[in-house]
Amino acid sequence: MDFANQVILVSAGLITFAIFAGALSSRIGAPLLLVFLAFGMLVGEEGPGGIVFNDFSFAYLAGSFALAIILFDGGLRTNRAALRRVWAPAGALATAGVVITTLITGVAAKFILGLGWIEAMLLGAIVGSTDAAAVFLLLHQRGLRLRPRVANTLEVESAVNDPMAIFLTLAFVGMATQGVVLDSIGAVAAQIGNFLWQMTGGVIFGFAGGWLVLRAIDRLNLSPGLYPIMVGSLALLIFAIAQSAGASGYVAIFLIGFTVGNTPHRATSEIARFTDGMAWLAQICMFLMLGLLVTPSNLVPLILPGLAVAAVMFLVARPIAVWICLRPFDFARNETGFISWLGLRGSVAVFLAVIPVFAGVEGANVLFAVAYVIVLVSLIAQGWTIALSARWSKVELPPRPAARRGVELDLPAGKGKSVVAYTVDPLSILVLRRMKRLPLPEGTTVISVMREGVVLTETLDEGLKAGDVVLLLINVDAVPALDRLFGARRTRERKKEEGLVDFTLEGTTSAAVVGDIYGLSLSPEERELDIATFMRSRLGKDVKEGARVRVDGVELVARNVAEGRIGQVGLDLDPPEQETLVTGLRRRLRDSVSELRELFLVEQDRKS
Repeated sequence: MDFANQVILVSAGLITFAIFAGALSSRIGAPLLLVFLAFGMLVGEEGPGGIVFNDFSFAYLAGSFALAIILFDGGLRTNRAALRRVWAPAGALATAGVVITTLITGVAAKFILGLGWIEAMLLGAIVGSTDAAAVFLLLHQRGLRLRPRVANTLEVESAVNDPMAIFLTLAFVGMATQGVVLDSIGAVAAQIGNFLWQMTGGVIFGFAGGWLVLRAIDRLNLSPGLYPIMVGSLALLIFAIAQSAGASGYVAIFLIGFTVGNTPHRATSEIARFTDGMAWLAQICMFLMLGLLVTPSNLVPLILPGLAVAAVMFLVARPIAVWICLRPFDFARNETGFISWLGLRGSVAVFLAVIPVFAGVEGANVLFAVAYVIVLVSLIAQGWTIALSARWSKVELPPRPAARRGVELDLPAGKGKSVVAYTVDPLSILVLRRMKRLPLPEGTTVISVMREGVVLTETLDEGLKAGDVVLLLINVDAVPALDRLFGARRTRERKKEEGLVDFTLEGTTSAAVVGDIYGLSLSPEERELDIATFMRSRLGKDVKEGARVRVDGVELVARNVAEGRIGQVGLDLDPPEQETLVTGLRRRLRDSVSELRELFLVEQDRKS
C-alpha cells in the first residue's frame, strides 16, 4: 500500500509541478516542451529529485502509447481542405525530405563522431523527422498565425513523416544487430516492399478504422462521457492491429483522427475536448519520462560533437531537403526559408533513440545522448525563435481577435449540429446590419437574440447591436467563420496593407448562393455562373492576383490565380468607400494640410 501511494504521489506531483513550471515559463516565451524535458532531468538521478529511471523497454512502450494519442489528436484537428491543399509538398517532405536529411546528417555524424557507416546513418534516421507534438504545440502555443499554406505544410509533414523515420531506424537497427545488408537487388526490393506496405497498409487501416469508429458513434447510444473513451480505445486497438500486421499504426491512427474530425457526428465537442486533454497529458508524461531517462553527466563529453552534428542538420541538411522537395510546388523563397528553419525535433527523436539501446546496438548510448543534445538544441534555438523567424521571413499573419463565444452544445439527434452563443463585439462587421443581410455561413439559424437581459422577439429586423448575445444553431464546421464574424474586424488600413479578406470561397461556388447570402444584386444570367466565372465576366480575360470586383458594398478578390483561372475568391465585407471626385479632392487637401503642419513643426523644432 505504501509503495502504491508513493507511486501516485510522485506521478501526480511531477505532472502538477511540470504544468505550473510550464505556465510560469510561458511568461518569458520558453517552449513548454523544453520546460517539461528540463524538469524531467532535474528530478532525475543526478538532479535534486534523485529519481532513478533507466528502463528503456518501458520507455519505448509508454512512448509508443503517448505518440499514438498525440497523432490521433493531430489528425482530429487537421482540416480536410488544408490537407488537400498541401498533401503533395508535405508528402514530399515526409518521404524524400526525411531520406535526404538522414543521408546528409549521417555523413556528418560519420566524420564528426567517428561512427561506423551503419551507426552514423542510424543516427541520421533517428533525428530525420520533425516532431508532431513540438510542431502542433509551438505553432499554436502563443496564438501565432502563419500563412495557411506554410502552417498546413509544417503540420501535415510532422504528422505523416514519422513512419519514414521509424522505417529507416528499424532498417538500420536490423543491419547493425542481425547483419542485414543491402548487397543484392532482392534485399533492396524487400526493404522497398516493406516500406510500401507500411504506408499503404497504414492508409487502409486508417480509413477503414475511421469508418468503423464513425459507425460506432452513430449506432451506439451511450452516455456523452463514454463517446471519447470508446473512440480513443477503438483508435488504439486499430493502431495495435496495424502494427501487428506490419503496417504503420502511426499513419493509421492519424487518419482515424482525421476521418473522425472531418465528419459530422453526435459527439464532436466531447471528443475534441477529451482528446485535447489526453494529448496534453501524453506530451507531458512523454517529455518527463524522457527527461528522467537521460543521465546529464553522459551528455557532457558529447555536447560539442552533438552541437556540430545539429549545426550540419539544421543549417545544411534540412535546408537542402526542403529546397529540393518544395521546388516543384512554387513556394516563395521566404516560405521555404521559414519551413527550413522550423524543422523541430522533439520526443520522437528521443523515442527512436531508445530502440537501439534495448536492441543492443553497439554504441547505442552515444546515439541516445547525441539525439538528446540535438533535441535540446532544436527546442532552444528553433522553438524559442519561432515567432521572431516568422516575422523576419514575413509569413506571420496578424492575430485574429477572438469572439466571445459561449459553451457549445452538441445535439445527439442532429449529426454535425451544435448550439452556440456569441456576444457581438463592438467592432464586429455584424453591428447594425439587418437580419436579412447577416453574412452567416450556410446552414446557420438564429434561434434568439438577447439584448440587455431581454430576449428579443419583435425587433430582430432592426439588426444586431454591440453586446447582443446571439444563440445560433450551426454546422460544427462553421465555428471558425463565426468567430471571425462576431469578433472585432480588421481595420481597413491593415486589410489593405496585408491583402487580407474576411472569407475565402472556392471558385466553383455558385454565384447565386453567394448573392443570396450576402445580398448581392446579380442578373439572372450571372446567377447561373460560378463565382470565379462571374468575376472573369466582370474583369475580362486578363485576371491578376488580387484583382477586385465591387458588388453592392462587398468586394470580391481574386485568389490563387494561375494562367488566368481563379482558384479561390476572397470576400471583403467591409471595403473602403469608393472615392468620388469630391471626396478625392477633400482627401488630398487634408493630406496637404497635414504635411504643411508637419513641416511647420519641424521648422519650429529647428529654430528652438
